[in-house]
Amino acid sequence: MSRIRPLPPDLINQIAAGEVIERPSSVVKELVENSLDAGAGRIEVDIELGGARLIRVRDDGDGIAADDLPLAVASHATSKIGSFDDLEHVASMGFRGEALASMSSVARFAMTSRLRGEDSAFRIEVDSGRMQAARPAQHPPGTSVEVRDLFYNVPARRKFLRAERTEFAHIDDLLKSLALARSNVEFRLSHNGKSARVWKAARDEQAMLLRVADVLGEAFPQQSLRIDHATAGMRLSGWVGLPTASRPQADAQYFYVNGRLVRDRVVAHAVRQAYADVLFHGRHPAFVLYLELDPVGVDVNVHPAKSEVRFREQRLVHDFLFRTLHEALAETRAGQGVASESAAWTATPQMVSTGAPAMSRPTAHWPTATAQNRLQLGVREEPLAGYAALLGEVTSVRAEPMQQPMPPANDGDVPPLGYAIAQLKAIYILAENAHGLVLVDMHAAHERITYEKLKSGRACSNLRSQILLVPLSVAVSAKEAAAAEEHGEALSDWGLELSRSGPSGVVVRRIPALLEGADVAELTRNVLGELAQHGSSRQLQELENELLSTMACHGSVRAGRRLTLPEMNALLREMEATERSGQCNHGRPTWVQMGMTDLDKLFLRGR
Repeated sequence: MSRIRPLPPDLINQIAAGEVIERPSSVVKELVENSLDAGAGRIEVDIELGGARLIRVRDDGDGIAADDLPLAVASHATSKIGSFDDLEHVASMGFRGEALASMSSVARFAMTSRLRGEDSAFRIEVDSGRMQAARPAQHPPGTSVEVRDLFYNVPARRKFLRAERTEFAHIDDLLKSLALARSNVEFRLSHNGKSARVWKAARDEQAMLLRVADVLGEAFPQQSLRIDHATAGMRLSGWVGLPTASRPQADAQYFYVNGRLVRDRVVAHAVRQAYADVLFHGRHPAFVLYLELDPVGVDVNVHPAKSEVRFREQRLVHDFLFRTLHEALAETRAGQGVASESAAWTATPQMVSTGAPAMSRPTAHWPTATAQNRLQLGVREEPLAGYAALLGEVTSVRAEPMQQPMPPANDGDVPPLGYAIAQLKAIYILAENAHGLVLVDMHAAHERITYEKLKSGRACSNLRSQILLVPLSVAVSAKEAAAAEEHGEALSDWGLELSRSGPSGVVVRRIPALLEGADVAELTRNVLGELAQHGSSRQLQELENELLSTMACHGSVRAGRRLTLPEMNALLREMEATERSGQCNHGRPTWVQMGMTDLDKLFLRGR
């Protein structure tokens, strides 16, 4: 080996550029974040050839003094932190002092800036590490940065750049995420001299919803829940999409921690668990969420690109996110938030706070169904018989004959799902409400109702467990064995009794009675794996929910059974009163609203 020697400064910067500057969008990210830290109210981004030829970012922020311009492109020089205490309380987007130095080492770099209140602007240029002295220039208050010919002196890196359209798409996606993070800032994006995006500053929530709709689609505000909940020094706000607004890929998920877009496995796990009971398999929820907490509680100094964070109280954050989203989704009911067809979407987004539901729960005044009523509704008693002692008596749809299917009343007196008027092919219920036609999948709807009642019955009764005749030894990792020891009491409450048998082993002595016949070893490893990684686990509850879901499916009214109007109306009232009744247990929708406008379009009325 050769002798140890210090690396030259230009090579150090090029190595750093490999960590910070991955592609043109990485340059845009660092420059726009600097503009945001400078207090800019307007940011313009000009791109040529997807950023390979030119990236120019211009802002109206505080500006940089002439004497500080050379320091701005020096390695590890910054005005944002000055001590370790500052590093633990980072409130700015950037703080490392590496970005501009990295850019100037792999591109032709120029920066022009003028301090607010000063009469003169100054400009510096850097090419291959050689900096020219600052000279006077013309520029309004603020800063402009030009990055030309990216990677021109690093040919190997330039070969990795994708097609112009692909690179610009990455920049466009980045600007979308930043526009959602700072609604009070105006963003403008142009490509090859043509305007591509303009986001005006949003001064109120309705204007912010317009920006959200532009990024996630015009239908998202109508198909979302407004979240705003604070506790334990944390606040979660934003919008989460209803299960019916799910997507085949996770491309509409924006999560911000103190204004910084992050990708975090703790967050992803909490969101996935919150949607577990309502999302169709293989689908991903859409959301725009903002988590605010004390900067001391989150470490942003994890990744050079600052795309990852580490929470100091990981379990607390996970549980807060899960409970907030889980409770918000639980408050959704079939018929809730049906918008008046004469109102614009911007005036009728579903606004639900976890502190109090946006609308009161409908109260069903139907007496308990008799055996004859259950028979008419197609509820099969056999699959539930073996669980009566465990869950108690589970009532089915309450069917009380009504005097008339559609009593004369004002629109305001009509229930959200209206009144049944017919049954189609013994599968779908057709109902009329104040806004038009409602279509209901009767099996899917009744399946959700039965499922929620089974879960309530389980929660209200003592959870029974079964002692294994022969205790089962399971080999696990040392970390998982420690988790079994730490969370033994919580697991016992769920009916799973474990004891540590060595550095990397546990003994299972008792399991929940509902999970008789399950693979105990696999179940134990899955539970302990989640506990070791996230500090909590819902494996037991999810497995039990799967069993209850199967029971609910077999115990619900089947397609092909004819229902009377009173029975159909009873089902509609139960849907309005049941949590998560907009989807069945498998995440499929249970009802669809067709307004009069939609029906008129089908028949070209008014044209």
